[in-house]
Amino acid sequence: MDVNVECDTSLPKPHDQLPAKLSNYYADLSSTLRTKPPSATLYTLRSVLRSLVSTDLPRAFRAARKRLDLLGNDYYLAHIYRTMHWWSAPSHVTVLGDLVGSQWVSDGEFDERGRRYWERVFRGGVRVDDEITGEMGTEMLGTDNGEWAKRVVNIVGNHDVGYAGDASPSRIERFERVFGRGDWDVKFTLPSSEEGNEEEETVPTIHLINLNSLVLDTPALSPEVQSATYEYLNSLLEERSPSVSSSPRGKTFTLLLTHLPLHKKEGICTDAPFFAFHDDDDSKGDAAGNPRFYAGGLKEQNHLSQYASANAVLEGIFGMSGDDTVPGNGWGRKGLILTGHDHTGCDVVHFVNRTVGEVDGDDKTEDDGDAPGWEWDALRYQHGITREGDLGVPAIREVTMRSMMGEYGGYAGLLSVWFTGTEWKYEIQMCAAGVQHLWWAVHVVDVITLGLVVLYIGSSIIGAGNGVSAGKDTTRADKKIKKQ
Repeated sequence: MDVNVECDTSLPKPHDQLPAKLSNYYADLSSTLRTKPPSATLYTLRSVLRSLVSTDLPRAFRAARKRLDLLGNDYYLAHIYRTMHWWSAPSHVTVLGDLVGSQWVSDGEFDERGRRYWERVFRGGVRVDDEITGEMGTEMLGTDNGEWAKRVVNIVGNHDVGYAGDASPSRIERFERVFGRGDWDVKFTLPSSEEGNEEEETVPTIHLINLNSLVLDTPALSPEVQSATYEYLNSLLEERSPSVSSSPRGKTFTLLLTHLPLHKKEGICTDAPFFAFHDDDDSKGDAAGNPRFYAGGLKEQNHLSQYASANAVLEGIFGMSGDDTVPGNGWGRKGLILTGHDHTGCDVVHFVNRTVGEVDGDDKTEDDGDAPGWEWDALRYQHGITREGDLGVPAIREVTMRSMMGEYGGYAGLLSVWFTGTEWKYEIQMCAAGVQHLWWAVHVVDVITLGLVVLYIGSSIIGAGNGVSAGKDTTRADKKIKKQ
């Protein structure tokens, strides 16, 4: 899900808001009345009225509408989370990046959006503790007393920290402080059938990996930030990932959660490969005066580069290859990739394409000489036709989740992973809550209905009260007539 908690930075500054303007106008008029002739007072009054009608009142109306829109958007997203959580009772919840609307906001505004995120949108959810993400340990499924169902696994998005060319240490720090660590993993194992008799690599395991893919490509603003992610990747492959040669492939399910989709050719998904770079150095700087980007730094991208997709993810995290002489014959680790970023969503299978000849042109990389006759390719997923196991070559599915935002239908995904006794299986289903207009319509009708009910009850009470009083008067009048 891409949430994109919007901000109030488009609202008038405090000195431009209507109460402040009215106070200034009152002061101007008072001063004019005391010190100027009547003609000047009349001119000032006309000027004040003109500003109120043409500028201040329309701006106040737009601000009120924006505040209402922000409030409604927060509760619309909260409705999706609350409904899905109640209905599906998930064991784990994740948001695939873009938690807030812009990486350029101030620290104060970032904290305010974080407050709305936790107190409105994901109310009841909690940040994954640093003790868990720092330890990167192993937990047994079903022994957490439902704690993981409350935790929200937050993925770093470009609207949270920026792309590699503007992802600074301070932005990473504030994201991790509010939403949780950017690079970490944890293993969940099934209870052992023969306690103490199974080695770690033979116990059925789900390996959950949270990766900050935004700093995998270059040029990066901060070598420190980029190096930290690559160091994490290397330690993941060396110490945490199961061996592709000695471990039973079906016993471990690797679930990668990251924001940027993997590279794929134009036409497969809505977003085609695209890279943009900063033209000039930053002339303003951040609050501390540090440059926010440099000329030539990575400014924007739709996908990971072909090199990062292949080396860091497909051949790195999943250990796959088109070379059947490598460990595991290139089949790598079983699993699934969940990504965000492309708001319209996409569902593809990345696979080894052995139908190509010599790689030429701009697509040639340094490693192509070591693996002639094959390349990484992707095609749209079709159930029963392009399932990974149906292709006969190393392959992995990547599901890019459609956005949770109302204009895209308010989507969420339900993923189920289970162990059959010999291997892990999974199914994933997209669920749409509907565009935000439906949510607004329901609540507007509710408010109108409630108002009509209150009016009806109020008028009934008033009418009944008037009727009783009139009846008493009539009775008295009748009695007087009889006495006469």
